[in-house]
Amino acid sequence: MKALVTGGGGFLGRYIVEELLARGDSVRVLGRSRYPALERRGVETVQADIREEAAVVKALEAIDVVFHVAALPDLWGKWEDLYSINVNGTRNVLHACRIQGVSRLVYTSTPSVVFDQTDLCAVDEAYPYPDRYICHYPATKAIAERLVLKAHTKGDLLTVALRPHLVWGPGDRHLIPRVVERAKARQLYIVGDGSNRVDITYVENAAAAHILAADHLKPGSPVAGQAYFVSQGEPVVLWDFINQLLEKLEIPKITKAVSYRAAWAIGAILELLYGVLPLRGEPRMTRFLAAQLARSHYFDITKARRDLGYSPRVSTAEGLERLVREFRKR
Repeated sequence: MKALVTGGGGFLGRYIVEELLARGDSVRVLGRSRYPALERRGVETVQADIREEAAVVKALEAIDVVFHVAALPDLWGKWEDLYSINVNGTRNVLHACRIQGVSRLVYTSTPSVVFDQTDLCAVDEAYPYPDRYICHYPATKAIAERLVLKAHTKGDLLTVALRPHLVWGPGDRHLIPRVVERAKARQLYIVGDGSNRVDITYVENAAAAHILAADHLKPGSPVAGQAYFVSQGEPVVLWDFINQLLEKLEIPKITKAVSYRAAWAIGAILELLYGVLPLRGEPRMTRFLAAQLARSHYFDITKARRDLGYSPRVSTAEGLERLVREFRKR
């Protein structure tokens, strides 16, 4: 098949591209930059902004399936910035699919679309969206996910949304590196009592789930119009996992802690200050981040196993060893 990957030059996007190339599919990437390394592999690259409707329509010409991975994942920022990329960008992709006759769309969502600041323990896809959000990222991703799933009801486009949780692994330049950087600077604290369990997803497993979803998107398939949680299938104790990684990297473990209540209050204050003062960057703590670091959030992936045939092929232990090897090469 001929596939287009939005955000194909990013972390997860590149792994999806690799999966497609490995099985002989033709791949086109839509992104804001040129990617010479991908072009040398025979990948066609289209440099465009996903917010530009005409450019997106042109990029989807002669495409069989779209993997819409591109998003602005910032936990802090202006509503209009996140909305323009995460929501309007998705609208442009959906519109372009219909214009160009693309029949399948796999959308990369996030479990954060249902996070309501409470402990979510082995919940499945029936768990509802919250009534309100305290962070623009999950709010805009929830709007986009609903657009994608609703698009299936019109009959001309088969859609599915995947919700991989805390994607990590070699090539990550954001999630794990930021944790390690803060740990080295002694700026990382355990939030809460340190016993919260969370789902994580090794990046190769997340990419494989996307390919499985595309292959199962067929008329009459139970996959079409559905959302799926994706993870390792074995939640970790968050702070134990972080300390295990730090120990392997010979970085002092995190021992200092701050209560969830205190972290939430600090986040609220910082959000207020950053909202009214011309401060650069982003707050070190927000209410959403405090909840993510202190609460349990892991999910039942039975539906993905049943409908997609998904099973994590890289274990958490093996993934961790691969990640450590990459860090040691830096």
